Amino acid sequence: MSGGSVIAIVPAHNEEAAIGGVVDAIRAYDASFDVVVIDDGSVDATAAVAAAHGAAVVRLPFNLGIGGAVQTGFKYALANGYQFAVRLDGDGQHDPAELGKLLRPVRDGEADIVTGSRFLRGDGDYRPPFSRRIGITWFAKVVSLLTRQRVTDTTSGFQALNHLGIALFAGDYPSDYPEVEAIVLVFKHRLRLAEAPVLMREREHGESSITFLRSVYYMLKVTLALLVAMVRKYAVPEEAAHA
Repeated sequence: MSGGSVIAIVPAHNEEAAIGGVVDAIRAYDASFDVVVIDDGSVDATAAVAAAHGAAVVRLPFNLGIGGAVQTGFKYALANGYQFAVRLDGDGQHDPAELGKLLRPVRDGEADIVTGSRFLRGDGDYRPPFSRRIGITWFAKVVSLLTRQRVTDTTSGFQALNHLGIALFAGDYPSDYPEVEAIVLVFKHRLRLAEAPVLMREREHGESSITFLRSVYYMLKVTLALLVAMVRKYAVPEEAAHA
């Protein structure tokens, strides 16, 4: 796979029960998409199942965490010359049927990165656990204040990106609980970020590693990281600077 128009990046860790269905659903949405699964040091058959369903697989030798796995996917997309990328989690929560809502503004040149938001619909359909809801609400307020742009779903990993977004995240991507910090990264590099309302599924296999104590630790650590990121000097991508 090299140089196609769109690549779907799917980070996965021990998702053998879900990954085959994720790859099949992406292909069912659009058979022209290439799919790469980033196997983040899984100890189960995630890589074998993904390959059996027709995905390219990049196997990391040990577990890097979500940030390292996602950045590996963007490095793969950049190295192979893809114009657009979509990112979906390997647990099946992101529905590929919703990808059109994310890709359309990117392909039309209205945004560099579009994130799927569970909260823009306004119907209260998505109800995360209490510990996650606190963090989601807190970071939505903090990030919106720092970037002076309303952001409703700072922890969503459901995205579409153009070549500028791919290049940015291939070169620099937060390593630990990265989605929130990545929004500030986008802001600092003056790329255009937008949100689109999407439906997300409940996790079908496995269970989340986010507990109440982890949520508190996450909030404190990432809030500090956001403040540091706002004063850190980033180089604006050359293409963006001359756009």
